[in-house]
Amino acid sequence: MLQTRTAAPVTAVLGPTNTGKTHLAIERMLGHASGMIGLPLRLLAREIYDRVRLRAGDHAVALITGEEKIIPAQPRYWICTVEAMPPDIDVHFLAIDEVQIANDLERGHVFTDRILHRRGREETMLLGAGTMRGILERLLPGTQFVSRPRLSRLTYAGQKKLTRLPRRTAIVAFTAEMVYTVAELIRRQRGGAAVVMGALSPRTRNAQVALYQSGDVDYIVATDAVGMGLNMDVDHVAFASTRKFDGFQFRNLNPAELGQVAGRAGRFMNDGTFGVAGEAEPFDQETVDRLENHNFDSVKTLQWRNLELDFRTLDTLRKSLGYFPKKEGLTRAQNASDITALEAVCRDENTASFIRSPQDVMLAWEACQIPDYRNISPAEHAHLVCRVIGFLKSAKGHISEDWFARQLSHCENLEGGIDALSTRISHVRTWTFIANRADWLEAPMFWQSRTREIEDRLSDVLHERLTQRFIDRRSSVLMRRLAKKEGLMTNIEDDGAIHVEGEFVGRIRGLSFMPDQSLVGAEARPLKTAAIQALTQEITARAKSLAMTADTELKLQRDGKIIWQGHAVATLAAGDTRLKPRLEVIADETLPVNEKTEVHARLEKFLTRHIASLIEPLQKLEESEGFEGMARGLAYRLSENLGVLPRDTVAEEVKALSQDDRAKLRAQGARFGAYTIFLPAVLKPAATELRLLLWWLEHHRSEPVENVPPPPANGLTSVAADPAKPPEFYRVCGYRVCGPRAVRVDMLERLADMIRDRVFWKPRIPEEQRPVGSVEGGGFTVFPDLMSLVGCSGEEFEQILESLGFRAQKKSVPKPASLSPKAEAAVTAETPAADTTQEPQGEPEAAPTDAVGSPVDISVEQLAAVEAKSEPESTPPVDAEAPAPEMPAQEMIEISVWWPKDTGPFRQQHKKPDHHKKPDHRHRGDKPDNRANKPDGNRPKRSANQGSDAADGGKPDRHASRRGKPGKHHSKPERAAPPPKREKPMDPNSPFAVLSALKAQMKDGGN
Repeated sequence: MLQTRTAAPVTAVLGPTNTGKTHLAIERMLGHASGMIGLPLRLLAREIYDRVRLRAGDHAVALITGEEKIIPAQPRYWICTVEAMPPDIDVHFLAIDEVQIANDLERGHVFTDRILHRRGREETMLLGAGTMRGILERLLPGTQFVSRPRLSRLTYAGQKKLTRLPRRTAIVAFTAEMVYTVAELIRRQRGGAAVVMGALSPRTRNAQVALYQSGDVDYIVATDAVGMGLNMDVDHVAFASTRKFDGFQFRNLNPAELGQVAGRAGRFMNDGTFGVAGEAEPFDQETVDRLENHNFDSVKTLQWRNLELDFRTLDTLRKSLGYFPKKEGLTRAQNASDITALEAVCRDENTASFIRSPQDVMLAWEACQIPDYRNISPAEHAHLVCRVIGFLKSAKGHISEDWFARQLSHCENLEGGIDALSTRISHVRTWTFIANRADWLEAPMFWQSRTREIEDRLSDVLHERLTQRFIDRRSSVLMRRLAKKEGLMTNIEDDGAIHVEGEFVGRIRGLSFMPDQSLVGAEARPLKTAAIQALTQEITARAKSLAMTADTELKLQRDGKIIWQGHAVATLAAGDTRLKPRLEVIADETLPVNEKTEVHARLEKFLTRHIASLIEPLQKLEESEGFEGMARGLAYRLSENLGVLPRDTVAEEVKALSQDDRAKLRAQGARFGAYTIFLPAVLKPAATELRLLLWWLEHHRSEPVENVPPPPANGLTSVAADPAKPPEFYRVCGYRVCGPRAVRVDMLERLADMIRDRVFWKPRIPEEQRPVGSVEGGGFTVFPDLMSLVGCSGEEFEQILESLGFRAQKKSVPKPASLSPKAEAAVTAETPAADTTQEPQGEPEAAPTDAVGSPVDISVEQLAAVEAKSEPESTPPVDAEAPAPEMPAQEMIEISVWWPKDTGPFRQQHKKPDHHKKPDHRHRGDKPDNRANKPDGNRPKRSANQGSDAADGGKPDRHASRRGKPGKHHSKPERAAPPPKREKPMDPNSPFAVLSALKAQMKDGGN
């Protein structure tokens, strides 16, 4: 470093913002044969470089920042950032701008060094705030001070909404997130805003400022970097926040910092204003007075770091960096990223082993001063420094170009949003800094050009992304023309697109105007006003066309919207009755009342015909024509439940129905199932969606129609029951919640039919084989065909059976010698996987019919009665005196036998005894039970494999009292036959008529 020239005069030009200090320094520099100026920001350095080279020529001006170097062959003037000022260049004039930053905790020590040690050969000028006078007088005796007054007046304008800020306003925020939020709001309300942040590249920043300066936008949203000498035509500065993160903590800005930013308002002779906006609290009167009068506390101390470093070893270097200043008014600076990196190098034994000589220590210290632009983490930055040191101490003595190229390749991606591009630019800045070290790479000029090219491309794309997101040129131009009350030309395309002055502003959908998504709130209203005349004519013509359209051009969606030409023109709401919803037309307010009435009448006719085509059986049941008494009430209940009614809720009413009433209900499409009374015609997919919509409108009036949940997918016989959905939802969809699953009601009835055929099975002809799943002695076992009906297996299927009232009993039976796979699945305790084949949901299969063709309706409760009337299997007689044949021992297996409730072994567990009924002793002598004295007659004997009730778990033989027990020969006089009972005509539609018919067929077949 050059020795300080004490003979050169030092001039301190101090004063508030907008005093022309920087302009004065430039003019003074251009008056000398050579000069150098140090500026606080690379953005400002680029701006001053462009101004100076326009006057002195490109060949005479050099630009040096941490990431950019433009050095002609023989430059006369050097424009630099303070940190990048070359130490070995002697110039006639030297200036340092914004010297008050010497008090900054992070960068202050660099400014202090330049203030104390850098001088021009003929003139040195220090530029800054008036708060620096006292400290400069103590540190630099003999300094000449020049105070410059502000050229314009600065006044406080109070608090304003962000949407009410005047034109030519700079809005200041202190985080990137807040900058983006404010800029987005300004775009929606005022057409757009330019964005300036310290993280932007100079190229992006200049492009954004150019948008503001050209008048394309009237607002600029920036961080506090706007207060560091950036020259823009700003009339008002609004603080969206007054708190910032200073690298250590979040704190309030002090009055001097507020004044530095607020002073950007008002350029040259134009007065400016400042205030607060958004969530920022209004300034108190004391703060306002200090900002308006530029009265701030003097700077007491400057940050300092020792520059007389000891490079003998890493340890001595680290100790020398920790020395304290000896002059009053200086304080040792806190450790920055370079010292943190040095400490990491000292701890890294592998890297420290390379560093032996003072030259190695100096090289390591230069590597530690690589700026942490990436800001990933201190450890990651230290790793990069160690890697660079390793390359520089390798045999080649340069950074590997292959490694360097790979690092750059990660930054070349031009895709992504604003944050991703900004991050890549930050990474490129690190590699640009390294490339500008001429002795670190074999081809530094190539890599400098390469990094600059990548940064420029990223900067251009970032500028485009910022413009697309935060600036709407169309809205900005249109709103300015509207403000001037100029007429706008409107055009409507065939597809409904509306253009105002050639710019797309929205589209007509159905009978409504839908503004472009980028036009909302206050912005959409003036544009709609401009197009109101064309909108009225077009929407009226569309309404007339809709009033004459055919039903085939209209469609009712599941969400309650009526669609015409692909767009919603009406929506449904709850009406006076469940089957007659109310219709509301969706139309723009510009549609005349008469045309809207015609549209409403036309859509009402379509809706009435559409509902009748899908659920006409429900409408007829609701009208209840031809029904009286109990049948009328059941018809209403069935209609009230939209065609799906649980049988157990109307069990008493069903029992009280006459056969004529049952026939009338069947004629209207009702089916009486074991678990559900339902209308198969309304279970089709289209009808189900309509019923679900009507149910939602009736029971969820306060919720939007769009929230109606979709029904289960078409074709599923069962679905997993969602606890969040009410059981009524599944019922309306044609399902019944059975344990963990919801089962389709028609499949549930088929399941009941299959179970009923097996619980009390007996052969119709002697050769007929027992069906799979039927168990000797009663009950049934689970088999694959049974589970495939409901589309599930295992524990879920058992839970379905239990929810339907079935109970399981363990039973031991001999294991057959060999079993087919299907039989094995039927008798083993392991439950097989169900057939996953699902039938499409449509018209339910026809129910079993009796002799006259009427559907058989039988509930689970009637199975007990069927059991009581069924006959046991006939077995051949057994000779009691004959010796029992020796039977080989058979292996026993355990199976689960299922029974309906109140039947089989579970009868006594559920059926209450009738204590009021007296025992029947007619024709039985004195004892109530004399079954032991009955003659055997021709009654068949119990087969050998039929055990007792306790042994085999079968149901008790309730006919034993009439048949007697085998092997006993008692005689007793025959009883007199009871008088014949008067027979009541049997209902041909009852299930008992079917059983009688089956018995008659069996008898005829036997004969």
